[in-house]
Amino acid sequence: MQGPLSAWLVKHGLVHRSLGFDYQGIETLQIKPEDWHSIAVILYVYGYNYLRSQCAYDVAPGGLLASVYHLTRIESGIDQPEEVCIKVYVPRKNPRIPSIFWVWKSADFQERESYDMLGISYENHPRLKRILMPENWIGWPLRKDYIAPNFYEIQDAY
Repeated sequence: MQGPLSAWLVKHGLVHRSLGFDYQGIETLQIKPEDWHSIAVILYVYGYNYLRSQCAYDVAPGGLLASVYHLTRIESGIDQPEEVCIKVYVPRKNPRIPSIFWVWKSADFQERESYDMLGISYENHPRLKRILMPENWIGWPLRKDYIAPNFYEIQDAY
């Protein structure tokens, strides 16, 4: 099912895939990593002037990683602002996505956290380095195939 933003993107020849709507009725779109920066700028100009959140998750062990963006159109006098959810999927071998820091400054720490926990590299981010884990930490702790170093499970301890 296509929502209003998806119809607008199709009308203007912008490549994407509609993923339907979430439980709150918010339209969800999939954008290819190579198209994400230009579509992000277009969405900002179109009126999505607020990045509500950016997060990332591991879709499946050994599978894709996803970077998720929740955008809102903030306008005066509007009680229910328009929202959209954008998902960008990348392979785990070389997860690279253009940074949207230069479009929405609030993406700064959020992209850094996604890098730190899942290893997604946000290209052209001005300070992309670990934010939660020590700089010498090996691996990406929120990946489903991550094995904690020096972790020994105690079985039948009682």
